Amino acid sequence: MLKQRTLKSTVKASGVGLHGGLKAGIVLRPAAPDTGIVFHRVDLPAPVTIPAAATQVGDVNMCSSLLQDGVRIGTIEHLMSALAGLGIDNAHIDLDAPEVPILDGSAAPFVFLIQSAGIEEQPAPKRFLRVIRSVEVEEGDKWARLDPYDGYRLDFSIVFDHPVIDKSAQRAAFDFAGECYLKAIARARTFGFTREVEWLRENGLALGGGLENAIVLDEFRVLNGDGLRYADEFVKHKILDAIGDLYLIGRPLLAAFTAHKSGHALNNALARALLARRDSWEIVTFPEPDSAPQGVRTWLAELAPVQGTSPFPASP
Repeated sequence: MLKQRTLKSTVKASGVGLHGGLKAGIVLRPAAPDTGIVFHRVDLPAPVTIPAAATQVGDVNMCSSLLQDGVRIGTIEHLMSALAGLGIDNAHIDLDAPEVPILDGSAAPFVFLIQSAGIEEQPAPKRFLRVIRSVEVEEGDKWARLDPYDGYRLDFSIVFDHPVIDKSAQRAAFDFAGECYLKAIARARTFGFTREVEWLRENGLALGGGLENAIVLDEFRVLNGDGLRYADEFVKHKILDAIGDLYLIGRPLLAAFTAHKSGHALNNALARALLARRDSWEIVTFPEPDSAPQGVRTWLAELAPVQGTSPFPASP
């Protein structure tokens, strides 16, 4: 059968929070089957536990944040994307700050942490959420949709009037069946514009942001000395975010996700709409691996863990 996965060992890292600018330490620990992804704020007098669930998202201003009884765990989307991309079903995440560290602004450092810990299969069936009826949400000219699909595919388009983000790089698609998340998506960084910096900081956002953890653009060019990791890095980062936001559904998806100008708020609205429409999905397992969609078998087979080995090539 296709089995659930967790970490083999505990792994930790530290860095700065993108929006709060505070130092943050994070520990990833193994978890028992059917635990899911669970966050713990361990810096408080009484530790607070918050499950990684779409219904727990209470702040979508420039990131996805979990809220419970006034306690916040912010900027979880890149870590959630890495967990989804590596097929991790169960993990405990300890955090000593209100925000997950941003590290380099992509999911790549979290992928490396997970692979350094190692990945372990568990004696329980991996449960997928299969979309069986289409669900769509809209907000003005923005929209996002999930359709039935025998695998997991994402198609995203963005609109930015900027010389660097030309029209050829404003749409991208990624299918777990035929492409490698680690190479094609995980290294795409968050991005921002210098013209927005003053407003963001006046509103308590991007206080920890800089060239070391984001792509920064002025009116004409990318300011990062190393340039872009992908020609279409901007839209690929939106796909990275969507993978993380949609993993808050609580199960790996079997669906086609299509979106135009979507962000954390609309991604979360779509996840909630899907969960609320019980006739639009079903939970499935695959007791025999050959009964799973070919794309799922290919994706999971490519994720055979290699302890402590970086999955990233020396150059993009």
